[in-house]
Amino acid sequence: MEKKISVCLTFDFDAMSVWIGTFHAKSPSAISRGEFGRVGTERLLRMLREWNIRSTWFVPGHTADAFPTTVAKISEEGHEIAHHGYFHEQAKTPADEALDFDRATAALKRVTGREPVGYRSPAAGLMPSTLNCLVERGFLYDSSMMGNDFSPYYCRVGDQAPPDGPFVWGRETDLVELPFTWGLDDFPAFEFIVTRNGVIPGLNSPTQMYEIWVGDFDYLHDRLGEGVYILTMHPQSIGRGHRLLMLERLVDHMRQRSGVTFKTMSEVALEFKKTTPLTIR
Repeated sequence: MEKKISVCLTFDFDAMSVWIGTFHAKSPSAISRGEFGRVGTERLLRMLREWNIRSTWFVPGHTADAFPTTVAKISEEGHEIAHHGYFHEQAKTPADEALDFDRATAALKRVTGREPVGYRSPAAGLMPSTLNCLVERGFLYDSSMMGNDFSPYYCRVGDQAPPDGPFVWGRETDLVELPFTWGLDDFPAFEFIVTRNGVIPGLNSPTQMYEIWVGDFDYLHDRLGEGVYILTMHPQSIGRGHRLLMLERLVDHMRQRSGVTFKTMSEVALEFKKTTPLTIR
């Protein structure tokens, strides 16, 4: 069987926004952890340049405003810049979400000259209104849901989960879902975080994460033979030296396997729409 594997290396360049928005940090120490994201980004860009791999970067508007030169460089080197909210936090109302969304789009366009076509919600926290927000703005794809692992699918709007009855399926839209999973995300594995609700221990060994990440890839390649492998990384997490060595080992492993192509998320979404046209029921 001929292999047909698309690999998407994606990076959430949250920088300080994840600490300010999601974790509501006030300490300069905590916020400086996000500043290290710029250092990690420079290292990653150098590696991607050496590999001749184009990737997708989900960038909050706050990061674009804080590091415009770095974000512009990511775009100039041929990588896709996608939407990741403004402050890396979940809005309280659909109206607030729309304002945050458009503010972030404007920030990305100021820096890159282009509007994004892809979206990943901060901390994979979609609101019931978010997909409609994307559809109304003509987005190509989302990468926040987990209804599959290696197969894109079309997003639905209008799903209902009543507490006293069966699940109600909504209608499909032409918005493509490129599935996300926490198991292929570096942040919970590597980041040590103290919150008022407890401690996220993080600090896992890169060897342990390599086993998980390469295991999913090998299952896709060897058992399924066709699909999309999406890895979610954060420059402030993966950008530490010992973790970059693990990523280098993983990418080298992938490049040695047959039928593997590295692509941006928008390339995968466009191919999916071409090969699997939406059928309106």
